[in-house]
Amino acid sequence: MPTSRSYRDSCAVARALDVVGERWALLVVRELLLMPQRFSELRHSLPNASSNLLADRLRELEQHGVIRRRTLTSTTGPKVYELTEWGRRLEAIVLALGDWGVDAPHPAEPASLSATSVLIFLRGSARPDPEAPPIVCRLELDGAIWTVSVDGGEVQVESGEPAKADISLRTDPKTLGGLLADPASLDTTLAQGAMSFVGDLQALKRLLQLYTPASA
Repeated sequence: MPTSRSYRDSCAVARALDVVGERWALLVVRELLLMPQRFSELRHSLPNASSNLLADRLRELEQHGVIRRRTLTSTTGPKVYELTEWGRRLEAIVLALGDWGVDAPHPAEPASLSATSVLIFLRGSARPDPEAPPIVCRLELDGAIWTVSVDGGEVQVESGEPAKADISLRTDPKTLGGLLADPASLDTTLAQGAMSFVGDLQALKRLLQLYTPASA
């Protein structure tokens, strides 16, 4: 059941936690930062949250005005959850928590890693050279297609197919996360078939090296 617990504290920090302080609430917000999602997609991205618990968090966040439901394409289409304008203002807070959490201990295995988590890292943690040649990557994670563009010292991540791509990758979030942490494992990853790759190998290596200290 949804909770109605409150800190009963007038401080703005406490009032914010009354809205998004319940377990899984901010992770739901994280999953909606890049695109709206269906309940089934959120359930896949947050496998350690039960269906009932996830439904409760979604209901609470909707009641508080952080997210809303809408119908895709027509009145009979699937329902998706998306952030409201007020909910979107949590993005900087969630990203700051991620930066702070880099130094926190890793959970014991098996641990999940969502596509959104990796994509947020791709977008925010690169150190591209503004003078380097641009890269356009078609990236397929968990069956969804994304366009990752590196140009002018910035990285952009957008849902959907690129018009033209230098490289095309298909893999899972944990494999991609491992490659970003250790680009030297690329040959082993390809040899093991953990990632499907087509395109300019040097462009792929340049993309992965954007996330290593040596490229700073």
